[in-house]
Order: sequence, then C-alpha cells, then structure tokens
Amino acid sequence: MKFRIFWAILACKVLTGILRLFGRGGTAIPGKLALQMCPQLLGELAKDVHCVVITGTNGKTTSARMIEEIFAKAKTSYFANRSGANLIGGITAEFVEHSTMRGKPLKKYAIIECDEAASKEVCRYLDPDCILVTNVFRDQLDRFGDVSNTLESILLGIYNSPHAKVCLNADCPLTSSLANRIDNTVFFYGVDTSIYKSPVSEIDEAAYCPRCKVEYEYSYRTFGYLGGFYCPKCGTKREWPIIAVSEIKDCGLDTTKVKMRIFNEYADATINLPGAYNIYNAIGAMAVSQAMLIDPFASINALSTFSCGFGRMEQFDMGQSKARMILVKNATGFNQVINYLSELTDKTLFVCCINDNTGDGTDISWIWDVRFERLAELTELFGEIYVSGIRRDDMAVRLKYAGIPTEHIRVFDNYDELIKSISSQELPVVIAPTYSAMMELRAKMSAAFGGKDFWE
Repeated sequence: MKFRIFWAILACKVLTGILRLFGRGGTAIPGKLALQMCPQLLGELAKDVHCVVITGTNGKTTSARMIEEIFAKAKTSYFANRSGANLIGGITAEFVEHSTMRGKPLKKYAIIECDEAASKEVCRYLDPDCILVTNVFRDQLDRFGDVSNTLESILLGIYNSPHAKVCLNADCPLTSSLANRIDNTVFFYGVDTSIYKSPVSEIDEAAYCPRCKVEYEYSYRTFGYLGGFYCPKCGTKREWPIIAVSEIKDCGLDTTKVKMRIFNEYADATINLPGAYNIYNAIGAMAVSQAMLIDPFASINALSTFSCGFGRMEQFDMGQSKARMILVKNATGFNQVINYLSELTDKTLFVCCINDNTGDGTDISWIWDVRFERLAELTELFGEIYVSGIRRDDMAVRLKYAGIPTEHIRVFDNYDELIKSISSQELPVVIAPTYSAMMELRAKMSAAFGGKDFWE
C-alpha cells in the first residue's frame, strides 16, 4: 500500500506541475489519475487532517473563502480547494498537493468545498469534523433532477460523517429538515428578519410541509423560500438559530452591515460583499467557527477582510470603469443578482453570458424562471443589456419576452469583442456568467486587466 501511495502522489504532483505550466490549474485530472493508481488514496491522506466540508446548492465557494479567512485570523494551519474543483478527483489533488511524498499532511486542517452529489463519497473518506449545508435549491436538472435528490445526497454524506458537527440553515425548510434524520450535533444558523424591501417573486419548491402536505406560511421571507416558515396545521416551523443575523443595518453596493446574535450575545459585523446570499454565507461561516470553537470576535473581524472567490462578486478594474462578475447557475441564484441590481442607483451595463456545457448544466430551461421582467421595469438604469455565450440567442429571446426592447439587447458572438466593448465605456459593469462562461471570460479579463489564477 505504501508504494502505491508514493507512486500515486508522485504522478499527481508531476501532472499538476505540468498542467499549471500551461495555465490549466491542475485540479481534477491529476486527482483522477492518482485515484486510479490508488483508490483509497484520499482516505489515507485525510487520516490526520481535521476537515470542514461545505456543501449545498448555492454559496459553497464564498462560504469556504469566509471560513478560510476565519481560520487565518485564528492563526490555524490549513489548506483549501480554492480552484472550485469540488468532486472527488479535485479534492484528492488538493490533499496530494498538501502532503509529503509519504502521504503525511503538511497542514492540520482542510476546508473543502464539496459538490452535493459527491458529498456521500467524499465524506466517507474525509470523516469531517464539521459540515456546513448552505441551502437546497433546484439546480442542474440534468444532474440532480428534483430537489429531493439533492437533499438525499447531502443526507448520505452526513450519514458517512458520524463525528461531524452539522451546521444547517434554519431558514431553508429542506435543509433544516435534515436535523430530524441525523444523530449528529446540529448548529442552526439563520436570518431573523427580511432583507429586501420588495424581492422578486420566485417559484417555491418547498411550499408544503412534508408531514401534513399543508402549504407553509411565513412571518417573513428573505429570498426564495427562505425565511420564517411555519405549518399552520401541525406546527412544524423554523428552528431557532443559535447563530443569527438579527438586524440588517445597511445593504451597500460593496459591503453589508449587520447585527449578529451569537448564542445570546450581540455584535455588529461588516460583510465584505453585498447581497442577501452573502449574508447567509457569512452567518453559515460563523456557525462553523463556533462549531470549531474559534473566537467569535476574531471570526467577525475576518468577515470584513476576506477576499471573494474567483467569479463570486469578483471585481475587475478596466481603467475607465469597474466590472463585477457574479457567477450564476440556477434561477434562485440569478434572481438574487436581479435583487442586487434592483438596489443600484447609478446607470449600469448588465452582461449575461450563458453556456450549456457539462459544468453549467445542459438544461438551461431555468432561465425562464428568472424574473428578468424586473429589469424591464428599470430601463433608466439599464439602457442596454449585452448577451454572449453558447446560448446567447436563447438568452436574447428570454430578455425579449421579459419586455426588454430588442434594440436594447446586443448579442456578441465572442468574448474578445464583448470585452473590447465593455472596456471602452465608462459605466460600471455587472457580468452574470454561468460556470464555463465565467472560466473562459475571467481568463481573458485577468490577462487584460490583471487578476489571480483561479486556483490561487
């Protein structure tokens, strides 16, 4: 076994180095090769590492970056899969990179973003100390199908993590329901108040109580089907979170100021990103910090200084203007971008880049569940909307049916022309790409305007 581990590690490290020489990142492919050579490699490398696993539909990467900053402020020795390669191959490659040739860990902790469907297998090898579940929404219908499939995959991952403390979103009816099916210690987190004055309406896929099939009622909503839900028949309701945002003080264009309740103590906090979903990412990261017994005030300080993950509210300075890139992958996430755009006060150029590659999900019918009609009501802010990507024509049709005049929609066949056009004007830019579109567009923008490699 020791020789197989050695040769698998060597092959993985060499292939990673070669791929990075060519700017490829060296994420999933080297890990897959290593696992072919030694199928038990991940379990062997994780034996002496304390692991925090972040899974769920939306917010995994940003939550992981926030947790990273918390660990850094606590002066903890850790590594993380920053590249976003969150299947078993990419996670294995990350463990190899932070191990000696004999398979001994170089760091004490690992902060691992994990795909929902992969979590059941990954957690079996990692035996994590803590699992953060962000939320469960409809996503990549070709992979996950119904939201119940996603929930079951996450549940199996928790079943394979008997020693983990589990942090659950109390405001998500689906996520919080996991507490009734597991024996782990649970830390509930949530938001005790509404966030937007008039959030866009959305399809509610968790509308009914699973016990008595009666429609949930809400004392307030934050976004999607998150909020203060309760069943008027059987009494099922939102659990009281021990870590919560109790007040939204200011939703700025770049930061969000909130008051947090940590058990029964209150503290002001600044989140170094805008948007309702980032409030949830922040409070979920705080739940992890408390589950891992990290000082809460150091953790709060970390939220104000962390840097966002690539493509997740990432900002580029283009000389005359600035562009903020916000990854989208499903209707709920895109609707939160619409909510963010609705809060803007200055004229802005909005760009959509939609692909249907494997990493994006090959079924893009979800764009018809995005409330682009709200943008049609804000023509004074969004004079033109640019569209690009493989499914650019489908996106243009969707915007047309949302009520946006066709003369206000510009379609670009390639990213070079798109970048040239957006960098030649002075308006601030918000770009919403799907995953593979983001990777290609971001590489070109980083080369043109400066930026880190995606695995850094």
